This record gives sequence, structure tokens and C-alpha cells, in this order.
Amino acid sequence: MRELDETDLEILQLLMADARRPYSDIADVVGLSAPAVSDRVTRLQEAGVISRFTLDVDRSQLRSGVPVLLTLEVPPTGPDVPSVREQLLEEGAVEHVFTTAEADLVVFARVPDTDVAGWLADTLDEDAVGDVGVTLVAGADWSPDLGGAEFALSCALCGNTVDSEGTATRIDGELYQFCCPSCEAQFEQRYEQLRQGAD
Repeated sequence: MRELDETDLEILQLLMADARRPYSDIADVVGLSAPAVSDRVTRLQEAGVISRFTLDVDRSQLRSGVPVLLTLEVPPTGPDVPSVREQLLEEGAVEHVFTTAEADLVVFARVPDTDVAGWLADTLDEDAVGDVGVTLVAGADWSPDLGGAEFALSCALCGNTVDSEGTATRIDGELYQFCCPSCEAQFEQRYEQLRQGAD
């Protein structure tokens, strides 16, 4: 597998600024042909570096409500953190949910009617949240940047960094990256065992 390089990084930066930017424009900036840019974008998608192209909507232009940052502590006796996270993500007022290392949830939402407690009670089960911290948000900016980023594809089996010695294989339509042929063979063997066990 060929390693990702500075041109890949530059293409990613350009796409993050405008995902609809024509490949011919990107080609002019990075010094490649439009088909070469298209090939690189396809390779980045197959490697899992690009998972999707999205639209960034300024929700403040479309939705009223008070912007707040909530820190929610999920008690060990209640529902698990992933299920609370999913409930929050299904709520239209929620824009972002982050999970901290301490398993707290940090939520950016536009709460209607300035009633955070009422909104939480309507959104989540009673035992889903312990302590709640509320911070009023005066402004929010998002500035995606890959400056200083190093590419580090991870081996699907052991988690080591995949470099030029690595391999890749497609199993059931999904592309997996491996740091070495040994990890690839072990992964395929385990995958086949799991598939046979499921039949």
C-alpha cells in the first residue's frame, strides 16, 4: 500500500474548506490532473480517511432556541453512555455530542424556551442523567484544519500504524488496512471463523 503524502493532505484541506470544489480546481492548486485528484480522493475514501461528504448548515439561521453547552454525567445505575448518546443525537435541538474520557457527555444544543431542565426531562429517561452542568454559549466557530496532522492508518487487527509495508483487503465490501501480511491472514481467519459460527 502506498503511504499517504503531503498532496493527499492538501487535497483533504481543500475538500474540508469546500466539499463541492471541482476536482479541476483542486488539480490546479496541487499540480495534478483532475483524474489524478479523483483517483486520490477515491483512494482516501477506500482507506477510510474520507467517510462522507457533508453539508455544513448554520443551524442558528434556521432554528431558534438558546445555545447551551451541557455536561451530563451518566450514572452507572442508569442506561449506558452509548444509548444516552444516541437518544440525544435523535433530538433535533442537539447539534454535537462529545464523550469524555470520564464517560461524561458534552452536548451543544439549542434549547427551546430557555428551559434546560424541562427539555432534558422531555428528551431523556429520568434515570439517564445524574449531575448536569449548563453553560450559555455566546458564540461558536468551527475551523477544520489538518495542520500538523500526520496520517496514521491503523491496523484492523493489532492497531499498529500501517506504513508502506502494510496491506489492504476488501472483505464483504469493507476495506480493511493491516500493518503486515501476518495480521491480514490472522484477521481473515478470525473473520471466517466468526462468519461460520454465525451460520
